[in-house]
Amino acid sequence: MSGKIKGGKGAPYARVLGVGGYRPTRVVPNEEILRHIDSSDEWIRSRSGIVTRHWAGEDETVTEMSLAAAGKALADAGIEAERIGAVVVSTVSHFRQTPGVAAEIAHRLGAGRPAAFDISAACAGFGYGLTLAKGMIVEGSAEYVLVLGVERLSDMTDLQDRTTAFLFGDGAGAAVVGPSEEPGIGPTVWGSEGDKFDTIGQTVPWDAYRQGPVEKFPALRQEGQTVFRWAVFEMAKVAQQALDAAGITAAELDVFIPHQANMRIIDSLAKTLKLPDHVAVARDIETTGNTSAASIPLAMERMLATGQAKSGDTALVIGFGAGLVYAATVVTLP
Repeated sequence: MSGKIKGGKGAPYARVLGVGGYRPTRVVPNEEILRHIDSSDEWIRSRSGIVTRHWAGEDETVTEMSLAAAGKALADAGIEAERIGAVVVSTVSHFRQTPGVAAEIAHRLGAGRPAAFDISAACAGFGYGLTLAKGMIVEGSAEYVLVLGVERLSDMTDLQDRTTAFLFGDGAGAAVVGPSEEPGIGPTVWGSEGDKFDTIGQTVPWDAYRQGPVEKFPALRQEGQTVFRWAVFEMAKVAQQALDAAGITAAELDVFIPHQANMRIIDSLAKTLKLPDHVAVARDIETTGNTSAASIPLAMERMLATGQAKSGDTALVIGFGAGLVYAATVVTLP
């Protein structure tokens, strides 16, 4: 006789309960970047909106930055580390292929024996992590999930590459996701366009080292105009689909938190979506740069800390990047 598999006993819904962030202490102005490339502060600002970015010091590792951000998120949520049932870390700049950094972070936090794994979804990674966390909570395999986006992109920046030298920053952002009696994380619109996989990527694959000395350490490169057009035109459609899936209109939003890739992309998305003036738009890129998986939670934390957003606000978040991959959803802010 065949048995019947029982379903999980999870919460009816999930929501973000707390956020935290960590920005390295070293602030790098455009002037420092200009020592390496033939450009100008005006050009960098006009092309990207970036004025400064944070670069990690020797002791500000992926793990240490994650622990700092996670500690703040747990405190913000009022949840002890022992109650975390899963740790999901999105990063492309943890250079040890295995083990994943998530297990070390879970251990260092004192989280017991949670599920722990890394994901590689670049700038969409935080959205991917939120979606996985929501599924675990509703399914019942975890009561609380810690989602982290963390990067040390300064390690992968070619300071002689005029197209990317000014873009990237370091940092970590964290969110605690837990059970809710009402929907707090909407349906996710996510996907990939693998035919464009080579528009953003690593210059040298790790296995190249098997063939002999490599002239330069692997760095990030991108086809800027192709990525810009894709983000502006295609991601506006995805953002609208996320609003539709959540059953709300742009006028009902309080906050818009897109991936902090480029100020012109952010402004174009806001314009295409016809966001009303009352919608607060995250522009954290000005002083943080592009931190890939960390950019959305870092921007979210800053908006809440500065009063640009408040607890209970409805926010549209969308991440997009290397793959090319994307993820958008509507969340209630903690």
